[in-house]
Amino acid sequence: MDLDVLNMFVIAGGTLAIPILAFVASFLLWPSALIRIYYWYWRRALGMQVRYASYDDYQFCYSYRGRPGHRPSVLMLHGFSAHKDMWLSVVKFLPKNLHLICVDLPGHEGTTRSSLDDYSIYGQVKRIHQFVECISLNRKPFHLVGTSMGGNVAGVYAALYPAEVCGLTLICPAGLPADTETKFIKNLREIKESENSDRIPLIPSTPEEMADMLKLCSYVRFKVPQQILQGFVDVRIPHNDFYRKLFSEIISEKSRRSLYDNMSKIKATVQVIWGKQDQVLSVSGADILAKSIPDCQVHILENCGHSVVMERPRKTAKLLLDFIAAVQNVDNNKKMA
Repeated sequence: MDLDVLNMFVIAGGTLAIPILAFVASFLLWPSALIRIYYWYWRRALGMQVRYASYDDYQFCYSYRGRPGHRPSVLMLHGFSAHKDMWLSVVKFLPKNLHLICVDLPGHEGTTRSSLDDYSIYGQVKRIHQFVECISLNRKPFHLVGTSMGGNVAGVYAALYPAEVCGLTLICPAGLPADTETKFIKNLREIKESENSDRIPLIPSTPEEMADMLKLCSYVRFKVPQQILQGFVDVRIPHNDFYRKLFSEIISEKSRRSLYDNMSKIKATVQVIWGKQDQVLSVSGADILAKSIPDCQVHILENCGHSVVMERPRKTAKLLLDFIAAVQNVDNNKKMA
């Protein structure tokens, strides 16, 4: 073989080997770094840009895509111990010209965490209102989306600031009473009765506990490699003390029924999406909302658990887009009448 050709193959092989070896090393040794890179790449691929907004000495971190247009802007609030990137699986199926904002809730990811902050649902609503004012999102009514804890925050926000919200999508929201005991509530009760009171199913500290949490939150059984489970745990462990404090706040008397206490004040048109096999928050909450809020649209997804955004992202995106279009048509007809 010609020496130059041989050298070319050696160089090419070495060039390919370096990123492959780096990937394998990251996967085996630093899975948490690989997870961060994964989110960075996915945000970049979907055109989501990360920005920061300040209110006095408080900093909000958010990602966005698109610009305000004829359709309302969409603000998305994530669930407990998650972050803005949890919405990427849904963003993938939304049009690029739709103005989207995904914000890290107080204390999460890039948004300020302070021991002096109020992390009750009402405290979080106050902070999100500050964020909305910071980026002038409330120049005209916007569409608000929230899941789980973020659904509780979104619902109370719509009740307290009705002029700012034209449409509200609640995905398995917290803050409602339950007529049936879910697996999660049963686990909490059993843990409370045992000596291991610090063990909360939504705050894993080991790969095994992480796997249990995924099973609890999802009807679909995701096959996650042990290294990735370890990576998820490594990312979360430094924040677990905060998550425990936050959890105690949102299950307190002040917050646990806050959506229920405020739903009669909601003026926006409401859409509810819930996984029928939700083991965290009882799907009976959808019926409570439907009976209490006029013209509330309810979608119960078969073979789906609490993590609707991860399990059924395409369906969630379609339901959201159809709902936004329907609300806009109603508004346009009112203006023409």
